[in-house]
Amino acid sequence: MNSIVIRAEDKNIWEKRTPVIPVDLKEVIDKTKSTAYVQTSSIRCFSDKEYKAQGAITCDDINAGDIIIGIKEIPEHKLLNDKVYLFFSHTIKGQSGGMPLLKKIMDSGSTLIDYERIVDENNRRLIYFGRFAGDAGTLDILWLLGEYWEHQGIHTPFIKCKQSTQYKSLNEAKESIVQIANIIKREGIDKAISPLVIGILGYGNVASGAKEILDCLNVKMIKPNELSNIAEDCYGECNTIYFCEFREEDLVKKKFGKPFDLQEYYKHPENYVNVFDNYLPFLTVIINGVYWDKAYPNFVTWNGLKKLYEKNERPKLCGIADISCDANGAIECNVKYTSIDHPAYLVDPITREITDGWRGDGIVMLAVDNLPAELPYDSSTFFSNRLKKFLPNIIEANYQNSLEQSGLCPEIKKAVIVYKGELTPEYEYLKKFIY
Repeated sequence: MNSIVIRAEDKNIWEKRTPVIPVDLKEVIDKTKSTAYVQTSSIRCFSDKEYKAQGAITCDDINAGDIIIGIKEIPEHKLLNDKVYLFFSHTIKGQSGGMPLLKKIMDSGSTLIDYERIVDENNRRLIYFGRFAGDAGTLDILWLLGEYWEHQGIHTPFIKCKQSTQYKSLNEAKESIVQIANIIKREGIDKAISPLVIGILGYGNVASGAKEILDCLNVKMIKPNELSNIAEDCYGECNTIYFCEFREEDLVKKKFGKPFDLQEYYKHPENYVNVFDNYLPFLTVIINGVYWDKAYPNFVTWNGLKKLYEKNERPKLCGIADISCDANGAIECNVKYTSIDHPAYLVDPITREITDGWRGDGIVMLAVDNLPAELPYDSSTFFSNRLKKFLPNIIEANYQNSLEQSGLCPEIKKAVIVYKGELTPEYEYLKKFIY
């Protein structure tokens, strides 16, 4: 029987999450009769004592476990030989920053299972934090803009918002947003930024979290083709926050005037061009939650932002939350990742210069790449509840056999990037990025 160790996250002081919460770990221990170790941590949102009460053994390092379970990337110098690792490796796109880590895992003769690739038959992710990235990112952009507008002399109820880390729980945060919504309904929003329109790119897990917060604002949903009436012609009401969802067919169009085809877009994105820039004049806030890689068009472009700012003395667009957070990606003006303690910078669309902070001129750019860490208790509980269903299979697998004969279930088997030091067939394309 394979033993497991829950790794203490150490990427930064804000990473308080855990992949398996104590009560779920006990359920796994009882079912598999395996030994479970927990690396001691002074910042984890669940204490060592809580794990010990559920039957885990605390330890100072990760040596004792056959299977090492974490969340963020493990530093290369901490990798051990002949282990099974579960974490978000950030390697499947051939990311340059992840290739030394991937090669080290291969050289160590170990096995890597990546949460991002645990998917169902329709390629939908089964284990994720995405919803909480949406929650935290939406809370944070509202907080940042409250301070941004206050600095510009525009007082709004959003000055009462706090960063996600300042709330005890997601429920407390949502209650505070409901109170802000009541103020808006009663007193309205300053005419300088009214009507306030929020656009969300995407409709997956990130978007569902963002909508969870926006629902507390009692937003009114409109369609992309209604935006000009609401924003440009001033038909919108100052007591209402408007919300618009953008799907693929709203973001791009096929070249040469041919009709949009979703499956073709996925397979041949080079046949499509960005049209989302056309909506920029009508949006106050953009929340990006779409999956993106470099084969796809940019959706918010430098050129589009420049045209917006050259045409308007005071453009409507004030803030962008790039929750998907691909630097120089879907949101072209996201030029660098930010951190929880320094979450945003200001973008000048004309000069393309950026300034750290969010009190000043330009567009507020939120680009934190580990937003769920701002809601550690809620996000860990959600993640663990999904992961625990697969842990018995992972623990009971025979890693001495071939991958096909290991006993791993199909969902986990598809997520094995490296098996006993070798890239699995589905991920052999990564060789060109490693060597």
